[in-house]
Amino acid sequence: QVQLVESGGGLVQPGGSLTLSCAASGSIASINVLGWSRQAPGKERELVATIERAGGTNYANSVKGRATISRDNAKNMVYLHLSSLKPEDTAVYCCGASRFGSVWNFNPRTYDYWGQGTQVTVSS
Repeated sequence: QVQLVESGGGLVQPGGSLTLSCAASGSIASINVLGWSRQAPGKERELVATIERAGGTNYANSVKGRATISRDNAKNMVYLHLSSLKPEDTAVYCCGASRFGSVWNFNPRTYDYWGQGTQVTVSS
């Protein structure tokens, strides 16, 4: 089992930035890829950024150029920095862990564990 706890969400003005954090615990050694997803009301979960154990990353087109995912393996932490935020970025952001997925696979169903999420609201 893997437990994931997100933090860092909040209210941000359009054009602003923030960094989300995710603390992982449990059977971390079994995890190949970590990712961040988001889900807005009435919409499906969208995976927006992935990072593999070796550090390779990938991003959805919706956040490419505005997002940076990183991880600290020693601290079992993964981060998502978002900049130039837009109202359409408003969503619950969740950290996910995949045992057998790939950094290139953006299907949320390939993820085995998800955190509870943290709300990000972009509004003036």
